[in-house]
Amino acid sequence: METRARAGLTGAGADRPDGDVPDAPWFEPFRPWMARSDPRPSGNIDLDLLNRLARARGLHTEDGLPLRFADARVAPSGAYERVIREHGAVPTRASGAGMLHDWFNALAWLAWPRTKARLNRLQSDAIVAQETALPQRGALRDAATILDESGVLFVCNDPALADALRRLDWHALFVDGRRRFLAAARVRLLGHGLGEKLLAPYKALCAHAWIVEAPGDTPIDALDGDALDAAASATLGAATLRASALSPLPLLGVPGWWPANSAPAFYDDAQVFRPGRRRGRIRLGAGRTIAGCGAQAPSLEEGPDSTGQDAG
Repeated sequence: METRARAGLTGAGADRPDGDVPDAPWFEPFRPWMARSDPRPSGNIDLDLLNRLARARGLHTEDGLPLRFADARVAPSGAYERVIREHGAVPTRASGAGMLHDWFNALAWLAWPRTKARLNRLQSDAIVAQETALPQRGALRDAATILDESGVLFVCNDPALADALRRLDWHALFVDGRRRFLAAARVRLLGHGLGEKLLAPYKALCAHAWIVEAPGDTPIDALDGDALDAAASATLGAATLRASALSPLPLLGVPGWWPANSAPAFYDDAQVFRPGRRRGRIRLGAGRTIAGCGAQAPSLEEGPDSTGQDAG
């Protein structure tokens, strides 16, 4: 039986449901730490609390440095990803503009420690490589930023579903294949920019999905968070991570995530579920663009010193 999302909806046709509720389905990976660390009541991130959670979770870089969340005002200087890689310090805006963005970044580290550490290494290595090459971001760094900011993990044990997503065949994925999707696929939030957007979700909100294919004989719910984290991080590498490998995914089309999508006509909206092609470009500063998706993606910023811009 399909689970109906309890996302604060007052009507099945509402365009902007309230995502900021404890049981919003998109926040499932972050839920163990969200309520306890929520900075909104006080207006400040409790860095001491985050660092206790980080120690309890055993967070570290891929080089083995213990990870801590450091006040961005006094964090070591340098490129954001290199500061994390070289010092084990995640610059974090504890109040004001950027606070929620950086809180979701901390939640992503807690939920996906291996995947976040792998993305950090890939981005840091790309920055070093750029310093000896042309002064531009490069394909690897672009793709890593997209996944880190607006990514989800699409885990499934049915190759037909992964193929439908790659082809942007929304009816095969969500309508004709709905029962198969509910039995064989899960979508898990990774990107912290996307997490901030999901506090007030809307129909056109689009993620970029990294597909993790599980063995066909593995029950989909047998992959818990840590197992999926290990599986996802193992697939990310300089030779595999490219924007072209990320599939746009309108999130409120995920079965069970929005009551309105139980009606097949929900997916007839061609502005959101445009079949068979990818529309739009995503800007990553200095005029550089990469392929985007038809629906609106979240802002792509890398950290407190980011030059990333909104999807356009």
